[in-house]
Amino acid sequence: MSTVTIEPLAGHYLQRSPKLYPNPKKTSQFSLNYSRRPLSGTATLRFCDYRRRRTVPIRARSTDAAVIETSEQLDVVFTETFSLKRPERAVGKISIRLDKGKDEENWHLSVGCSLPGKWILHWGVHYTDDTGSEWDQPPPEMRPPGSMAIKDYAIETPLQGEAFQEVKIDISSKWSIGAINFVLKDEETGVWYQHRGRDFKIPLVDCLDDDANIIGVKKESNIWSGSLGKLSNILLNPEASPSKGESSSIDGSGAKNRRLEGFYEEHVIVKETLVDNIVNVSVKQCPETAKNILCIDTDIPGNVILHWGICKGDTKIWELPAMPYPAETVVFKNKALRTLLQRKEGGNGSSGLFTLDGGLSGFVFVVKLDENTWLNCNGDDFYVPLSNGTLHLEERKQNEESNSSQLANRLPEESQEGSVYTDEIIKEIRSLVSDISSEKSRKTKNKVTQETILQEIEKLAAEAYGIFRSSIPTIPEIAVSDSEVIQPDVKVTSGTGTGFEILCQGFNWESHKSGRWYKELHEKAAELSSLGFSVIWLPPPTDSVSPEGYMPRDLYNLNSRYGSFDELKVTVKKFHEVGIKVLGDVVLNHRCASERNQNGIWNIFGGRLNWDERAVVADDPHFQGRGNKSSGDNFHAAPNIDHSQEFVRKDIREWLLWLREEIGYDGWRLDFVRGFWGGYVKDYLEATEPYFAVGEFWDSLVYTYGEMDHNQDPHRQRIIDWINATNGTAGAFDVTTKGILHSGHWRFPGGKEMQGYAYILTHPGTPSVFFDHIFSGYQSEIGNLISLRKRNKISCRSMVVITKAERDVYAAVIDDKVAVKIGPGHYEPPSGHQRWKMAAEGNNYKVWELS
Repeated sequence: MSTVTIEPLAGHYLQRSPKLYPNPKKTSQFSLNYSRRPLSGTATLRFCDYRRRRTVPIRARSTDAAVIETSEQLDVVFTETFSLKRPERAVGKISIRLDKGKDEENWHLSVGCSLPGKWILHWGVHYTDDTGSEWDQPPPEMRPPGSMAIKDYAIETPLQGEAFQEVKIDISSKWSIGAINFVLKDEETGVWYQHRGRDFKIPLVDCLDDDANIIGVKKESNIWSGSLGKLSNILLNPEASPSKGESSSIDGSGAKNRRLEGFYEEHVIVKETLVDNIVNVSVKQCPETAKNILCIDTDIPGNVILHWGICKGDTKIWELPAMPYPAETVVFKNKALRTLLQRKEGGNGSSGLFTLDGGLSGFVFVVKLDENTWLNCNGDDFYVPLSNGTLHLEERKQNEESNSSQLANRLPEESQEGSVYTDEIIKEIRSLVSDISSEKSRKTKNKVTQETILQEIEKLAAEAYGIFRSSIPTIPEIAVSDSEVIQPDVKVTSGTGTGFEILCQGFNWESHKSGRWYKELHEKAAELSSLGFSVIWLPPPTDSVSPEGYMPRDLYNLNSRYGSFDELKVTVKKFHEVGIKVLGDVVLNHRCASERNQNGIWNIFGGRLNWDERAVVADDPHFQGRGNKSSGDNFHAAPNIDHSQEFVRKDIREWLLWLREEIGYDGWRLDFVRGFWGGYVKDYLEATEPYFAVGEFWDSLVYTYGEMDHNQDPHRQRIIDWINATNGTAGAFDVTTKGILHSGHWRFPGGKEMQGYAYILTHPGTPSVFFDHIFSGYQSEIGNLISLRKRNKISCRSMVVITKAERDVYAAVIDDKVAVKIGPGHYEPPSGHQRWKMAAEGNNYKVWELS
């Protein structure tokens, strides 16, 4: 299933668009390594004419091997230009001003920023009569033009202006506002700016806590006079209200309730931006001496240090070259050299020349700007091949793959440490294999000892595999013309289908209540087929402690709240008759016990799979398991199954095969796969060979101030890591995109369901449609979008081009055949030789296709 890079949708960045994650082996665009802030870039690679030119003598100073003097050009055997994005800090000011209006009851708050960018004031108010919430939305008349409500607690208002941006807020005593809270957000980067690590707070009454983040107004001041000031004091600080017989100054005569004078404050703000730079690398070769002269030239300003070394043979292990070294060079931990590049005349960048002996395989380096900032090549070290002036095919591929430079806040020797670490893992595995071999040679009958060793080998192999997968470079997609594209025959890959599937979630959380859900589905099978669905996901079939089916007990007992064993078989057969594949919902992470053990703990299982404590992980304190430690996150409501046990895996494989043969399931929906290693899933899927399989790796998104962060790459990466662990035998629900579309709500925002379907039914991925939405007022719109998707052959590997992404509209073109607009803003598909016609339209969405 494909992955694409897309722009913000309704104010949030979607980094990729599939609805179900694919087999990553089929996806060329994926990057498995993420930096804190991904940087884009390009590299131009040229392979030069290797014909010998006239020999030129070289005169090298004995004290500086990097400086050469030549009168004519040597043989140029390699050249490459890297486009870098370098972090640069800009320092500015946030200004805050409170001015009195036409009278004591009206005031004006101004917040400004001196740095360029798209600045947003994220703010809210604290009402004097609300003792439970610090943030709430202000009254509508208080909101400046262009403001947008954020859920029910805040407002976002863009700052206006050119050189200096500012927003002004009117405040009136009639609104009973006790304080204004805010943070400043840079919409370009998604970074939030606070005051000393907390929200800015401007109190308008005198009795707020003496927090360090209070701005301007001093404690025990009150801008409101008259009865409102008195009321606010009573509500927010009852201990400070005058006792009976005492007088209180409301008009400012007393220090305690003095009126506030206007104030002006400035706070330093530092913004990190990305600046374009380049690094040119060229290698020249002296035909007579066979020495390589490597030239590095960059336009990066300031001091630039090259952290470098050489490689020998096929390995890319850093080594120190033979002396002498260039000027301004120091040895770093006997692992690498650090050379300060020489400034160019005029100060526009730096350069350096390095004379290297022949016979070396490569020159490796990273660029150091300061102690915390390094520039490398797509997460790896820069590598320049030196093999006799030619490039091996494998080296050429690696250079083409490293086509962008990224910022990495790490020391370069970490890559070597990673290599050493994997070597240590390999040594441990070999040692354990030797141990088990010696056990067998002595004809030891201690099976427990052998099983323990095998389990340790399995865990170490999993760890090494994870390191291996994370180090695999990505291959950039090469653009080709339509005439060069060869359309392959549609191929079904076990676990991932054809790529054209449209999935129906065939139940809801309360479907079990009818007691005859299988029969109801049987009646709807033909209609679902006519709408264009190709796969249906059925609810968990097993006997379960919970009626929904997600607390399974006796796995071979398929009489559930949804219907009987026979009703399930008949329903599956019916779907097959109308051309729909069926997924079984299987819960492999945990299982409910049937009996207590001698300590009164529920960990003795009944039925055909009568396991005991050995089948339960050891690190869940609730169920006293005697298995190994969990390979994932524990689900604390039921005993977590230890999949490292061979008898457990054997029983699960047999059970899944029984479901395939006896019921006729075509594939699996795998519940709570966060709970156990994806390598075990690989074992189960290779044994059962499903047509389609999808895992539920449900994880929490990242939020700041109650609002979802723009960058959800780490969340998405965890799902990809799980897919990699399965070796691509299963896809995964795109929980990241689902969460972004929800904008943080558990239920999809009411009334906007069709905007969500307009997105997932036109974009790459495998769309999943909810049963309740199909049999509701949305059926005709959903059916129309499904027909459009099938008519234009949109698949999980389709391509997307984002054409517009603003606060009120998102628009994209898919496969150059379908255009979609979501949101109230205006958009029309690109004109020209293409002719577009309207294909679907609804509440704040439109879809076009080529006529």
